[in-house]
Amino acid sequence: QVQLVESGGGLVQAGESLSVSCMASGNDRIESMAWFRQAPGKQRELVASITWSGKTYYSESVKGRFTISGDSAKNTVDLDMNTLRPEDTARYFCNARGETYDYWGQGTQVTVSS
Repeated sequence: QVQLVESGGGLVQAGESLSVSCMASGNDRIESMAWFRQAPGKQRELVASITWSGKTYYSESVKGRFTISGDSAKNTVDLDMNTLRPEDTARYFCNARGETYDYWGQGTQVTVSS
């Protein structure tokens, strides 16, 4: 079992920056971590991911504005979000992929006002 603890998020104005962080702890081997987001009335979508071999992925909507980084020794992942837009408003969920299961955090709210 793995527990994910998220931090960060909050309310900012359009154009500003914000970061969210996540730490995974437990007894499963974590292979990769990611951030998803879900806006009201919309499906949860992958924002960015990172593997412990160094590969990263960004959705087209955040490419060039968001940066994901992680520490495989600590099983932590950070998402630095720059030039935020109102359409980035969503609940952001941390995900950790273990050997057998996917684990999810409770989510942290990011709200961008125009």
